[in-house]
Amino acid sequence: MHSPGAYSLDEILSQPQCWSASLEDLEQEKKLHSVAKRFARATEWLFIGCGSSYYVALSAAAAMERLTGLRSRALPASEILLFPDLVSASAGNCVPVLISRSGQTSEVVAAAQVLKTRGIPTLAITCAGGQPLEEYASETILLSRADEKSTVMTRSFSSMLLTLQALAAVIVSDARFLDSLSLMSQTVDHLLRTLPEKIRAFVSDHDFDDYVYLGQGPFYGIACEGALKVTEMSVSYAQAFHTLEFRHGPKSIVGPETLLVFLLSESGYAAECEALREMKSLGAITLVVTNHTDAPVRKASDLVVDLQLDVPEYARLAPYLFVGQLLGLHTGLKKGLDPDSPRNLSRVVLLDDDMPRVKPEHASI
Repeated sequence: MHSPGAYSLDEILSQPQCWSASLEDLEQEKKLHSVAKRFARATEWLFIGCGSSYYVALSAAAAMERLTGLRSRALPASEILLFPDLVSASAGNCVPVLISRSGQTSEVVAAAQVLKTRGIPTLAITCAGGQPLEEYASETILLSRADEKSTVMTRSFSSMLLTLQALAAVIVSDARFLDSLSLMSQTVDHLLRTLPEKIRAFVSDHDFDDYVYLGQGPFYGIACEGALKVTEMSVSYAQAFHTLEFRHGPKSIVGPETLLVFLLSESGYAAECEALREMKSLGAITLVVTNHTDAPVRKASDLVVDLQLDVPEYARLAPYLFVGQLLGLHTGLKKGLDPDSPRNLSRVVLLDDDMPRVKPEHASI
């Protein structure tokens, strides 16, 4: 008999193996190389998704711009459908990347239809083959190993993000970065041997009314996803902010009933640590995820997760997801819920046929 959260836990713990297998499949098929060749003239990348897939888009856009130097941004699919006049591309060749675990998400499929009608080549990334998104996209990256039984996205999120990072590296022939992704995928499993119990014990020892995730740059999308995991899996109230933006008003909620999760970057470490220390001085309960910690961070933290990964900063985005996923899982279990099947949610958001649509002539991308 299925026990609550069993699927989610298995899918969280399977991520390193899933990443390695997916990267091997893509290399054998030369899929990323063919995609890079097809879109070699691209001067801009536009990442499109809904929910967790939109947060994949946020981090993937940051990685694409950092690695390739090409303008890259992220949008919810609904923006293209409801406010098309505000969605415009710069001069040149814009490649829309359509992100959907199921390949069925209504808004993403509708956006794909609009773009196809306009004659704009698109790239889809999904974990399920033979779905409507594949029909409308010009090219599709399929990660069938990353699909899940649970409602919420865990390994599908991290696998699609990792694949889009790898695509960016292939575009600029950055073999060293590709090797770093592969190395990270093969060595990160040590974190998952002890982390689930650490998070379970932390959750057991604390009761929170609110959860706040803080991250900058490519980690902001990870922060958004962490907040969503707690909301989905435990029916808790969670928010995400850029770390330094939290000082500008939101810090008024700081107190022992609110957990602040800091995703510390390498690039902004000093400034983010200053914000951490300030929030701790205001009485915050803090959980910190960082690649390498030091004494001041340990002093300002109630729990520190030290990744200790010897790869570049942009190659270690995916492991920052572990804490948010496990925190959502164990918080949900503590509340007597089944994180595999959150209330009011389904694996795919399918809207009825009279949902808003964009007339092709109004699509400005």
